[in-house]
Order: sequence, then structure tokens, then C-alpha cells
Amino acid sequence: MVHLANADKPVVFNPPLLLAPMAGVTDRDFRLLVRRIGGVGVVTMEFISSRALVGGHRGARELMHFSEEERPLSIQIYGSDVDTMAEAAEMVEELGADICDINMGCPANKVLKGCAGAALMGDPALAEKMVSTVKKRLSIPLTVKFRLGLDDKRRNYLELGRICEGAGASAVAMHGRTAKQMFSGQADWSSIARLKEVVGIPVIGNGDVKEPEDALRMMAETGCDGVMIARAATKNPWIFRQAESLMTGGEVEMPTIVDRRDLILDHFRRVAGREESKFALHKLRKFTGWYTHGLPNGRKLRHNINALPDVPSFLSAVEAFFDEALTGEEAA
Repeated sequence: MVHLANADKPVVFNPPLLLAPMAGVTDRDFRLLVRRIGGVGVVTMEFISSRALVGGHRGARELMHFSEEERPLSIQIYGSDVDTMAEAAEMVEELGADICDINMGCPANKVLKGCAGAALMGDPALAEKMVSTVKKRLSIPLTVKFRLGLDDKRRNYLELGRICEGAGASAVAMHGRTAKQMFSGQADWSSIARLKEVVGIPVIGNGDVKEPEDALRMMAETGCDGVMIARAATKNPWIFRQAESLMTGGEVEMPTIVDRRDLILDHFRRVAGREESKFALHKLRKFTGWYTHGLPNGRKLRHNINALPDVPSFLSAVEAFFDEALTGEEAA
């Protein structure tokens, strides 16, 4: 169980498992899908530009739709201007989010160039001012996500952790890689353990949780209060339920072919019903690559869908793929 205090409206969630914010992934459809499978404590929205949000950018506002079923929900914002971030945080609370999170860990060049995301780790004074200013504008918990540092020579995560705690953050989440590493190499879990030793607020660990067993191992090895899962959830949305089962003494239950079919088609029909056709096709192709990971003949489906011209033919191909898979399973 994780208790986010330091707020007029504290949040408690259990199991201590969080869906990480991922651009183009953790939209309303995917968040709801993961929530309905079960086992997730908090789902997090795609990170939102504070400047776009405050400026009334239509795309930013559309991303921020969510349903009551998703709660508790965290909305992550990023930016470099303190006042704009504070105003965006107020909007996050007005929209009804349970948690507001500041992104100080994104390593993408387009974010770094704007002196936002992980670039804020290079300016501790600005980071402190941002956290303290945003905190004063909120009654819901404020959390901050960051990395080890900009690179190996500038690993200042302990300093930033202390700054966030001192400025009133309710918790911090840390990805055990530097910004320069992006997602290469191996996440340094020992640094998560070190951070836990020096701050008194909850620490959420992130990085290289690929299997449900990894979530338990991270908590055991680092003493972190919770685990944030990102890319592994795209290939296995059941990972949260599986990890929760292990935490409560149960076993890992693997999804059946029928489970996978129903989840994929439900997700895809939601996307197809809401998105413009060209964008929907792009998103469906991306998710198919993840969802068919490890499935027999999954590569064949991934190859075939690249030539499909529209959403209806795409959905038909996916249905036919699973009909064939189920027929083969029955024959075996």
C-alpha cells in the first residue's frame, strides 16, 4: 500500500503498482483496458505539455479525457516555465485528476531542447522552484518522476530527491537510467535503493520490470514503496494482475488465446470508433506489434497488416488470425 500524504486530498492505493505515462500509448482506451484487467493501483495519462494545456491547444485538451472507472488517475505535465507549470497543475486538479505529476525524466530530444523533462535535472534551483510553486497551487498530491541524472558524470538523483521532498512532493518515482542512456543498458536498481535511504517520502521504482516476478524482486532488492511499469505493459497488459497475484501468495495466470482475442478486438474497436481512420490505422499497427508478441504466427499477422488499406479490413484480419489460432488450438 502506498500513501500519498502532504495534500489536502491524500491518495492511498493498493496494490503498489503503477502504469507509467507513455506518449501515444497510455491513452483513455489503454488505461481503461489495464484498469479492467485489474491489479494496477494507479494509471497515468500520456504526459501533457503545460504550454499546450494552458494555451488551450485542442490536442492537449482531447488527451485529458478520462472516465471515473480509471481512478485513481495521475496526470503528468512537463515544461520549463514555472508559472505555466503551476497554471497547468491547477487545470489538472480542476479536471478531476487524483494526482498531479511533474515530468523531470523524459529523455526525448524534443523535450530536452525545451529545457523540460530530464533537462530540469541540470538546473536544481529551477527544479526546486517549480516543485514548490506547483505544490502551493494544489490540494491533491504532487509527485515528481526523474532519472539518475543527465549522464553518468551528473548523477544528481539524491539531490533532486531531497529537493522534491523539501518542496512538498508526496512521492518521487525514479527510472534507474540516465537521460543519455535513454532505454539502453541496464537499469540501476541499487540507486533506487539509495534514494529510498535518503528520503522519507514514498519512492516508486521504474526500469527493467519485464516480468511480474521483476516487480516483487525490485521491491525486495531496493525497499521501494511501489513499482511503475511501462513498456512491459504494452506486450502484456496482464502484468499488473499477475504481479498482484504473486504479492498475495498466488500464482501467475497466463492469458488464453480467447483472452487475448477479446482484449485486442475490444481495444481496437474503441480506437476505430473514436479516431480518424489514418491515425487509427497507425495506432492499431503499433499495438498489434506489441499484442502479438510471443503468439504463434504473430509475425505473419504483423507483416500482413502493413498492406491493409482501412480499419474494417484491419479488424477482419485480426479476427481471422485469432479464428485460425483457436482452430489450431482445438485441433491440438
